[in-house]
Amino acid sequence: MNFINNYIAESKEILDAIDLEQILKIISILKKTRENDGRLFILGVGGGAGHASHAVNDFRKICGIEAYSPSDNVSELTARVNDDGWDTSYVNWLMGSRLKKDDTLLIFSVGGGSLEKSVSVNIVKSLQYAIEKGSKICGIVGRDGGYTAEIADACVVIPPINPENITPHTEGFQALVWHLIVAHPDLQMFEMKWESFK
Repeated sequence: MNFINNYIAESKEILDAIDLEQILKIISILKKTRENDGRLFILGVGGGAGHASHAVNDFRKICGIEAYSPSDNVSELTARVNDDGWDTSYVNWLMGSRLKKDDTLLIFSVGGGSLEKSVSVNIVKSLQYAIEKGSKICGIVGRDGGYTAEIADACVVIPPINPENITPHTEGFQALVWHLIVAHPDLQMFEMKWESFK
């Protein structure tokens, strides 16, 4: 029971500490992306890849934003990993997608990526490419935010309240934040199914 109580208490503390201005900035960037007929590319690894797939659905279906994730096409992803290597798999996919200035990257990552620590290098290389192209960059990350937080136009860093629970809190709150974003009246275009029942 102690672990459960502590986890819930930490979650409440995180909720109170999240930078709401960064959430608002992400909403503003995504609204402009849609207005400019830009696309949203959502990148994540592990749990972040699962989030990316779910979020692609939400942004397309609820917000009317054209959205994609490299982890949704297992044939292409595994071919790129096999032939070119993991570190370039996402950036090469973005090149094949012809990433452009009006597009936006959204990153789901626990650490935000780091070349120095050789963690999530495929995300770092994708971010560097996005900077080259002049695309907007948003992130929902944990720890200190890593490379994503350093260079992003808007980045929500999930506060690392307890170093023992960084990954579960970060990934749990990533889902909370992106659901808040797709439900925000500035972005939501289409009614959700259960909300349509009066």
